[in-house]
Amino acid sequence: MSLKKKPLKSKPICKVSFNLAKEQAKAAREVHLVGEFNDWEIGATPMRKQKDGSFSATLDLATGREYQYRYLIDGDIWISDPEADKYAFSPFGDCENSVVTV
Repeated sequence: MSLKKKPLKSKPICKVSFNLAKEQAKAAREVHLVGEFNDWEIGATPMRKQKDGSFSATLDLATGREYQYRYLIDGDIWISDPEADKYAFSPFGDCENSVVTV
């Protein structure tokens, strides 16, 4: 599963773990998580490469809203999350953004 959500009881925050499987990452050297939560800043959220070849990152996101995002592989290839909660039209290019609902 690529999205794991763990709401905090003490705050309106949810810990969201994003995981890009090895099959989607292919032979990536680096992957960045880019989206509304980091103002679409390309280098703001690098993902960690795991021993199995997948990449992961965990963010604290405010609950009660949706966030659009995509993965950027090696600074060149944009992909959507195949296990996103839903998808939204992107005005940039011929694609859809992934959406996580928290």
